[in-house]
Amino acid sequence: MSPDKFIVFIVDDDARMRESLSDLLESLGWRSVALGSASEYMSYTRPNLPACLILDVELPDINGLDFQKQISHGDHPPIVFLTGHGDIPSSVRAIKDGAVDFLTKPFTERDLVDAIRSAIERDQALRQERAEFETLRERLASLTPREREVLPLVVSGLLNKQAAAELGISEITLQIHRSKIMQKMEAASLADLVRIAEKLQIPITHSRRAGNT
Repeated sequence: MSPDKFIVFIVDDDARMRESLSDLLESLGWRSVALGSASEYMSYTRPNLPACLILDVELPDINGLDFQKQISHGDHPPIVFLTGHGDIPSSVRAIKDGAVDFLTKPFTERDLVDAIRSAIERDQALRQERAEFETLRERLASLTPREREVLPLVVSGLLNKQAAAELGISEITLQIHRSKIMQKMEAASLADLVRIAEKLQIPITHSRRAGNT
């Protein structure tokens, strides 16, 4: 991993722990920001980079597990928990809620580094997925109102004549719309267009006339 392409946030109220973790990451050439509370983390302007959040369970302003739940629907990096008093229910809760790992102090340097790497890789993958989804949304927005009507019919598996009948247009007109949709959505094939529609959660239109056509 290129050190200038990601960042590690350390949120722990123990100054010695923050310093120790910062020194470790610095020795690896990794960029980090050490903060003493959840509120400090929330106030910090985070750069638009893949990241990992190293989070202590016991913070001065909020329990780390509660904080995890609080930020779960926001744009925050994957979490690696640290705790001096680990227990199975807490670790299970943390992992079920999406944490990458739950490390009990004292932990090994290798376990921490491996957990951070996993978190960064997960965040990179999530960012890539979001970027791809946004690109698809932009392509969808480029369709005309009629093309947006045609798209669900095309991906539902209807024949051209069935889809045309649904819209009350000629089959040739339907084929023109379909061709433009394929071009604008940058779909290499019908199967590709179907996968795109699934990612965009476009509802499939089922023909009322299919059985009679």
